[in-house]
Amino acid sequence: MDDDLRRRLDESGYDGPGFAADYDRFRPRPPAVLLELLPLLVGVDRLRLVVDLGSGTGLSARAWTELADEVVAIEPNDAMRTFAERATTAAHIRYLGTSSYETGLPNASADLVTAAQSFHWMRPERVFPEIARILRPGGVFCAYNYFVLQTPLWEPEAVFEFVRARKTKLRAQLGLDREPGVPLSRALLEDSGAFRRTNELVLQSVEQGDGERLIGFALSEGSMRTLLEAGTTEEDVGLDRLRAVASTIPDAIPWWIGYRAWIGLK
Repeated sequence: MDDDLRRRLDESGYDGPGFAADYDRFRPRPPAVLLELLPLLVGVDRLRLVVDLGSGTGLSARAWTELADEVVAIEPNDAMRTFAERATTAAHIRYLGTSSYETGLPNASADLVTAAQSFHWMRPERVFPEIARILRPGGVFCAYNYFVLQTPLWEPEAVFEFVRARKTKLRAQLGLDREPGVPLSRALLEDSGAFRRTNELVLQSVEQGDGERLIGFALSEGSMRTLLEAGTTEEDVGLDRLRAVASTIPDAIPWWIGYRAWIGLK
């Protein structure tokens, strides 16, 4: 692992006590529609090998165990990877503590390569060549991020968005985001030269969430944890407002979660 990635991981907040468990408990799951769509785009009934880059606690990797003969999850953060290994029961998934730039996997071995809420940790000029190397001809790459939350109540997502906006502003004021990741786009995939076709999709997933999950979701972002550790108060960032709203949601309600997905065909 290069010094740049190691430094960014050290500053991520992902090593904090209990962070991995909260991340795995409160973060959104991969959209079911992607589990249906991507094998069809690869053109197979069952995937041979899925490689998940930046797999964290294994949320995104575990989802593929029913649909693939083998799943390899790449996660360089020791705390997150250790949790993932303990949380995984499937025998045909393995976690590698290496960089997405040098997976060590054979050439043209993967049907599908994914990056779930993780591409911002990667340098495009370094990761795209590795993706192109390990994907077989006709294989597919998909990176996807959630970007919007909707509930039947309106207020929870409004306050949640306020908190995220405050977090971004306060982190900028404190200089905590020295090197923001490169924004994903279809043009970025096209310019990489790794794919012969690309597309960008907007998808929806439906999950259940109560007030506890709403707070847990906000605190499951390393950017929030490190902001609070830097001296910002919960009131400064609006978490007190979010806790007040969360207290009115004792039971689970539907969460409609919007995703953007960027897809490339080798």
